[in-house]
Amino acid sequence: MSQESINGQSVKREDWPLKKSESWVKAGDWKKGMKLDVHPSVNAQEFAYQYHKNKAYWDKAFEFLKNTKLDTLSVGKHILDGENVFVSVMEGPTKKFEDAKWEAHRKYIDIQYVITGKETMGAVPLDKAKIIDSFNSEKDIAFYTASEKDARYNEANPKAFLIFFPVDVHRPGIKIEGCDATKKLVVKIKAD
Repeated sequence: MSQESINGQSVKREDWPLKKSESWVKAGDWKKGMKLDVHPSVNAQEFAYQYHKNKAYWDKAFEFLKNTKLDTLSVGKHILDGENVFVSVMEGPTKKFEDAKWEAHRKYIDIQYVITGKETMGAVPLDKAKIIDSFNSEKDIAFYTASEKDARYNEANPKAFLIFFPVDVHRPGIKIEGCDATKKLVVKIKAD
């Protein structure tokens, strides 16, 4: 637990420089015994900052991932803490590269975990993307375009989860040859 949390002071981004954030992620105390790993592509500074800013929300999410038999979850919404933390489970086909859209959220952080199968997920910093649709506040989503030179793509599989923050534009659900469908979950954590 951070000193800021102990004293009830607000957590600031500058409290989490890169090396401190990377050490915190690697130490894994935040996992509290959870077997799943965070994907190495996740922004360690943003993760450390957001976790310490809303530790109770993150702990509920990780407790759920630790103690739930994920492959038996039913498709749909599972509430963990009202509208602060909830899980959406989906099952279905992956998309052709050209059919997958760039998207971003403002109200929620996504923890995306592929339970079965595998897919590619892309990410690009928000400041490198261009909005193409008005932000839909009811659905907490906007769609974007982004240059491939700014994008990074990672395989999402049952070994690790990816996290996308409001500063990330992401492109989930891209088909990997030989895998036509996935069952996955998205933990939505309210971002303040």
